[in-house]
Amino acid sequence: MHKLARWKLRSVKPYVPGKPIEELARELGIKGEIIKLASNENPLGPSPKAMEAVSRYIKDLNLYPDDSAYELIKKISSKNGFEAEETIIGNGSVEIMLMIGLAFVNPGESIVVSEKSFIMYKIIGDLIGAKVIETPMVDGKIDLEGILKSIREDTKVVFIANPNNPTGTVCERSEVEEFMERVPEDVIVVWDEAYYEYAQGSEFKETVDYVREGKNVVVLRTFSKIYGLAGLRLGYAFAKRDIIDALGRTRLPFNVNSLAQIAAYYALDDYEHVERSRRVNSEGLNYLYSEFSRLGIKYWKSACNFVLVDLGVDSDKPYNYLLKRGIIVRPVKNYSLPTCLRITVGTPEQNRKLVETLTDFLEYGNS
Repeated sequence: MHKLARWKLRSVKPYVPGKPIEELARELGIKGEIIKLASNENPLGPSPKAMEAVSRYIKDLNLYPDDSAYELIKKISSKNGFEAEETIIGNGSVEIMLMIGLAFVNPGESIVVSEKSFIMYKIIGDLIGAKVIETPMVDGKIDLEGILKSIREDTKVVFIANPNNPTGTVCERSEVEEFMERVPEDVIVVWDEAYYEYAQGSEFKETVDYVREGKNVVVLRTFSKIYGLAGLRLGYAFAKRDIIDALGRTRLPFNVNSLAQIAAYYALDDYEHVERSRRVNSEGLNYLYSEFSRLGIKYWKSACNFVLVDLGVDSDKPYNYLLKRGIIVRPVKNYSLPTCLRITVGTPEQNRKLVETLTDFLEYGNS
């Protein structure tokens, strides 16, 4: 690292994404199909309505995007029962996480996160010079009681992924309600609901209710998962007006490109794609649960579009075995889960190929 770089950067470990298909093809010279089950992308692809809209507007790429994203924000807000002034969009929800840190956390102040949760919370804390307090998980779930006990006088922000990545587990309704009754009023609570569309059910508490009540809450959501627009990078958030005003002061100009705005606008109307994606994911989860149980593989039940499995050996072994056979999954050693893999739910054919290859690994590759 350059000698003039900020000293804080020396302790920052950059985010490591899932291996791209093109990279694996180059590294191993694989000519056939490569299945990527590493980054929780929608295996059905983008919303067809979004793709059709993008094809119509691509001729306008010489023009800057609408910096205010007026039409898209108006539509997102209306669809969810908010005013435009209570909504913000970003270059993925990760950019909004950084906005939150820049807007509310001074260097040396603390943020609270859970261990074995989305690693960008910690990276952002390190980047802005915050003290990052990590609380242990309990039985694979975020411990909201532990987070409450970890909040200090200088704590400005709490980040909670619900459902959680990479475990796929959910903070249940009663736990969320008790937590929100007890959390200090001067702490910003960020509920990261990237997998919201997959998680809806009787035990899932929609935390947007707390925004409507005027609490210091930011709810993050994304177009990267069920809408299949990960490549365009677009996330959004709801919060009360004064919070959105603060976040907007950290936003870079034209942070969301034109095609992303167009694709998201039309994807919001693609109810058929969303329902089909949800159905394929549910059927895929049930298939994988059944097959993992048959194979004696430990797994956590998931409210997302991925499953965390523990094969009981160093994850490099099954990871590399799968790579050589054209299947990319995600080792999660960086989450202190050294024997675990996070596996995205694919199409039925992809799921069968995964199970066949894992079966071979357990029989022949794990020696």
